[in-house]
Amino acid sequence: MSAWGLGRHAAVRAQPAQTGPAVALTQVSKVYEGGVRALDDVSLTVWPGTFVAVMGPSGSGKSTLMHCAAGLDSPTSGSVRVDGHEIAGLDETRRTELRRDRVGFVFQAYNLIPSLTIEDNITLPLRLAGRSPDREWVHALVERVGIAGCLGRRPAELSGGQQQRAAVVRALAAKPAVVFADEPTGALDLHSAHQVLRLLRGLVDEFHQTVVMVTHDPAAAAWAHQAVVMADGRVVESLEAPTAAWLADRLITLGER
Repeated sequence: MSAWGLGRHAAVRAQPAQTGPAVALTQVSKVYEGGVRALDDVSLTVWPGTFVAVMGPSGSGKSTLMHCAAGLDSPTSGSVRVDGHEIAGLDETRRTELRRDRVGFVFQAYNLIPSLTIEDNITLPLRLAGRSPDREWVHALVERVGIAGCLGRRPAELSGGQQQRAAVVRALAAKPAVVFADEPTGALDLHSAHQVLRLLRGLVDEFHQTVVMVTHDPAAAAWAHQAVVMADGRVVESLEAPTAAWLADRLITLGER
């Protein structure tokens, strides 16, 4: 029995039903000082229970799109809604509150605090927000990702793949409306990357999570239900059930422009 005090077969609580899009960007533009247009009239809808990959050449706007969609940055114009809540135009305090309550993040760097146990790393964001974790839910997650035996360890005692799986649990612990994953396999070996991608797809398919992943890797994007390809600040392709070969060819074509 783990530190969560629950048996191995703890029930998984379903995610709250969402009646509208998890994320909706409508005619979003982002212009930086000097007139650099990172996003140019982008519209994108991400429905609950889907895994969407965002790809594109360097400078295509994919990271800016994620930052605006996640409330890490404000668009210059347009609408950004997360779980039905408009976030474009909010001040930093209110955007922080919305991110805390409705958005999860997984980064290339695991961002685990070395001095804390894995259990404490997973629950830290909730505790900082003054909330108690749903222990049944978190226990189900750690069982599902295969780190139930690692909760009392510190990050340095885990492999890179195990640390990233702990970061995935941390992102999902608060039951966010959407998880944004920024190059989540970029620091992993091929085997560990495969495990994390299989995990993300499984959490979407089994637990009705919603994941938006930014990646440069066609093989990683092929795990998604939908791939969105960007170039010059615009969405130029959207493909259901993408293949790595198609995505690689499309990126080569864009690079030759």
